[in-house]
Amino acid sequence: MAILTLTLKLPFYRLNQCKAQEFDRLTELNTGIANQLLEIPKTDRRKYTSKDFNHVEIGSGWINQTIRNSCTATKVKKFKCLPLEVNNQGWRIEKKGNTYSVAFSIIRGVKKRIPLAIHQSSHADTLDKIIVREAKKGSLKLWKSKKRVRNLPSHGKCKTHSRQGIWYVLLSVSMDVPDAEPVKNWIGVDRGQNQIAVASLPNGFGKFWNGRQIKHLRRRYQKLRKQLQKANKRKVIKRLESKERRIITYINHCISKQLVQFAKDYGMGLRFEDLSNIRETSKQSRKIRSDAGNSRHTWSYFQLETLTRYKAIKSGVPFELIPAPYTSKSDHRNGVIGKRNGHWFRGFDGYQCNSDWNASQNIGQWLGFSCPLGLQKTVFVMDADGLKDGVNGSPPI
Repeated sequence: MAILTLTLKLPFYRLNQCKAQEFDRLTELNTGIANQLLEIPKTDRRKYTSKDFNHVEIGSGWINQTIRNSCTATKVKKFKCLPLEVNNQGWRIEKKGNTYSVAFSIIRGVKKRIPLAIHQSSHADTLDKIIVREAKKGSLKLWKSKKRVRNLPSHGKCKTHSRQGIWYVLLSVSMDVPDAEPVKNWIGVDRGQNQIAVASLPNGFGKFWNGRQIKHLRRRYQKLRKQLQKANKRKVIKRLESKERRIITYINHCISKQLVQFAKDYGMGLRFEDLSNIRETSKQSRKIRSDAGNSRHTWSYFQLETLTRYKAIKSGVPFELIPAPYTSKSDHRNGVIGKRNGHWFRGFDGYQCNSDWNASQNIGQWLGFSCPLGLQKTVFVMDADGLKDGVNGSPPI
């Protein structure tokens, strides 16, 4: 059994202004406590417990989690906002009709938990598993979006969100899911900056996700940041950086969802190349690095891998990583090293194909072998031991 860990982001449903203002006040109080703890040396900070904060009206479970968060934040000098958080013992999920609610006690001395309705979105199955204890609860965090809500009715008649943003509850949940069934064929996925992802069937067609939109987005926000830095508008710069990050995350979510669905439709697994430390191992000129559209430091390859992995585990699609060397330079037909020139790959015999598609074919057909650099011609011979290379006896890619 594989373990799947999810974080459910659930907006409160019909949250009135009184509760929203109370969340604001308690979050500000919690941030002040965390900043007080940061001024204390870490060796002494670890000795603090909720008893040392009996004068604070926040519950002991929330205070203990704040102490833990302040002890782990080694490089933080001051918290701007530290959300309220409690462990799995401080909350529960309830269901009445078709409405789910989360119950927790946030005020010290108030033993009765206060249930608050939450918008279930598409997480009804996971919430049902929490209720019947088929899923293991994690921590709960009260989080408020920075997005300003416009066109609110006057006199506090809005029941959904506060004037400065929307309140969410973040639930950490882990559950056991069946292991993916073995598959015979794999879909290779090549990641890049010109093409965000290229997925191809074994000796078949490929699906391309172009990176033109992301490159344009990176360069646009880079230009805006330069203009705002000259005007010394730091708050606007941070807001734009957050917006850019959210857009990129949304694009990667869409691509990862389509990749998993593509694998499910054909009953195959997904293979990615392991790009660990590629920013340190691959060289880039200073001119290319200064361009946000081409710089590898702005390439969110690992986020796409992470999002695809958890979606594949959830859907029962096999997922694995393979070594990255020579996947782009080898011929997918025989493993011979060829020449890659931009978007095209040329084999030693004059064969041409799309370089990203060729790389995805190599990733999908990977057998754990590599082809010698000096090899110019291959003759494959089948014997009792299997497929061997007639030139030097080493198996091909």
